[in-house]
Amino acid sequence: MTIVILYRGKCGLSKCVTRYLVTMAVMDLLVVFLDLILRHIPIVYRDHFRFMNYIRVCNIHAVLLYAITDCSVWATVTFTFDRFVAISCQKLKRKYCTERIAAVVLGTVIVLCCLSNIFWYFVFKNYYPFINFPWFCFMPIVVMRSFFWLIVISIHHLLNPALPFILILLLNVFTVRNILVSSRARRRLRGKSIGDRPKDPEMESRRKSIILLFVISWNFILLWAVFALHSIRYQMFVFGYDEIWPPDTLNQLGSMLQQLSCCTNTFIYAVMQTKIREQMKDVVKYPLKLIVKVIKM
Repeated sequence: MTIVILYRGKCGLSKCVTRYLVTMAVMDLLVVFLDLILRHIPIVYRDHFRFMNYIRVCNIHAVLLYAITDCSVWATVTFTFDRFVAISCQKLKRKYCTERIAAVVLGTVIVLCCLSNIFWYFVFKNYYPFINFPWFCFMPIVVMRSFFWLIVISIHHLLNPALPFILILLLNVFTVRNILVSSRARRRLRGKSIGDRPKDPEMESRRKSIILLFVISWNFILLWAVFALHSIRYQMFVFGYDEIWPPDTLNQLGSMLQQLSCCTNTFIYAVMQTKIREQMKDVVKYPLKLIVKVIKM
């Protein structure tokens, strides 16, 4: 419902922002579909899916899941960068913050994420374990002891989620700094005190945009923090620090919160945007109106 409402473009958002939000919502929905639905159907009905042990379904599933998860993460990063440019770089804003540039950036991100995750097909066994565990594919011993695959997997964990964490934090810091500077400048130009000055439409629009940006960014950071901590500890263990083996509870908690982050953004759009809430109410009321009309007829 949220994707359809955003795609229609009647929410008072710019086409550029709408493009990012639609892409993020689609990617989050695909993560839920691949990780929480397709993955658990064979676990629940394992007797009907024994054939999956004889084909490389687990490998293909892993490639798709990791690629879509990376797309979801980097779509959040590109959205954060777009809002940073729109707020802090007025000269670049006209050229960069457009629907066409957003489509190019998101298309490039999706292609790169898909290509960078093909290696998972060769990392895992073709055996599909019918267990409810975060790491649902098994690695052969040859891969686990290979220095080459160790470097490749470490680079993957660096690109997601370590690098997105750093980029989002830096962009938010720079954005806040520019907001404070521009707000002080606008107050001086308007020549009135904070208490008696009328509402500034530009600052009101900027404030709403900032709230949406910060809620989405910090929602991602907080819900991915445990997963990122587990990834760092696991990589240190792989490189020889045996005493800091990450506990299984940390792995499971991080996986649960990481999956939850793919469900919350859609609710954030609905809560933060008044017009989205209004259109959702209309969608819910529409069937009731039809029923009333039929009864009256």
